[in-house]
Amino acid sequence: PVENSTEGVETHTLDMFIESELRVCDEIILRIIHHFLSFSPLSSIKRVYSHPQALAQCRGWLKKNLPQAEVIEVYSTASAVEKAKEDKEGGAIASELASEVYGVPIQASGIEDKAFNLTRFLVLGKEEWEKTGKDKTSIMFALKDEVGALFHALAPFWEFKVNLCKIESRPSKRRPWEYYFFVDLEGHKEDENVKKALEKLKERTTLLKILGSYPRREEE
Repeated sequence: PVENSTEGVETHTLDMFIESELRVCDEIILRIIHHFLSFSPLSSIKRVYSHPQALAQCRGWLKKNLPQAEVIEVYSTASAVEKAKEDKEGGAIASELASEVYGVPIQASGIEDKAFNLTRFLVLGKEEWEKTGKDKTSIMFALKDEVGALFHALAPFWEFKVNLCKIESRPSKRRPWEYYFFVDLEGHKEDENVKKALEKLKERTTLLKILGSYPRREEE
């Protein structure tokens, strides 16, 4: 997962690109429906386990229905269900599939705070898509710490009429206050206007990585 429609970017996913040669070859956008899984009724629950994003997406429901429960963050919703399975006073926020796989019953369904709760996933691999005419390209870059550096770096996208879908910054984890910028833009890296914009961008950065071009997907 790289971002959620209500809670924003998944920073851990972006950070993985800093230290690796991972490439993006596709994206998937899914509606996420959360359920509360437990062997016990809500009145008996003292602990709730789940991934931080899932907990955030259900914070309103938790406040209203389980104000007495301790909220415990774990690495994944699957590990949350495993913990709930061992904890008679615990429950997990997870999917219907997780309920079926781990045999933990659903006590409440559709507990996400926003009805249209969408999460965007990146598919990583070595494959490269040809141009489809409806593409997206993901890049990351670093800049010198100087006045106007980001404005100067982004100017080629305006010049060559390339629309930016998203821009995020993350600490480089190498030096204090040094950042990497992650950008999603409309178009394929082989489109002429995108190619020209990236060539100019490269001249204005200390690092530029094209993470991948892939078809722009809609909700599945």
